[in-house]
Amino acid sequence: MKVGEELAPLEIAVTRTLIVAGAVASRDYQDVHHDAELAREKGSPDIFMNILTTNGLVGRYVTDHFGPSAVLRSIAIRLGAPNYPGDTMVLSGTVTALGDDGTAEVAIVGANGLGRHVTGTVTISVPEGTA
Repeated sequence: MKVGEELAPLEIAVTRTLIVAGAVASRDYQDVHHDAELAREKGSPDIFMNILTTNGLVGRYVTDHFGPSAVLRSIAIRLGAPNYPGDTMVLSGTVTALGDDGTAEVAIVGANGLGRHVTGTVTISVPEGTA
């Protein structure tokens, strides 16, 4: 692991099932995440992914890259363009800093057809000799 290392991109199909399942799993029952008609009434063209689902996908992306011994220390993300059904989100990341304590900071971007859905930073611990 080194500063500047790029993580392989990950394409995620944004399906209705993913959006609804993520909302239900995170106990986010806001109608804009599961009811297209009510979402349209509130000004959205369709249902859209909640931040907790995005957060989970970002964490999965980083831990998949660094392996099963990696431990998430923090995830700080900001949402941008919504993830609507039928789109694809492509996650990419770059190692931006290494700590003396075995941590790494990774800058994350998740883009879809509308632009950047998520940007942020993930801090992860990777035991020596496993990265």
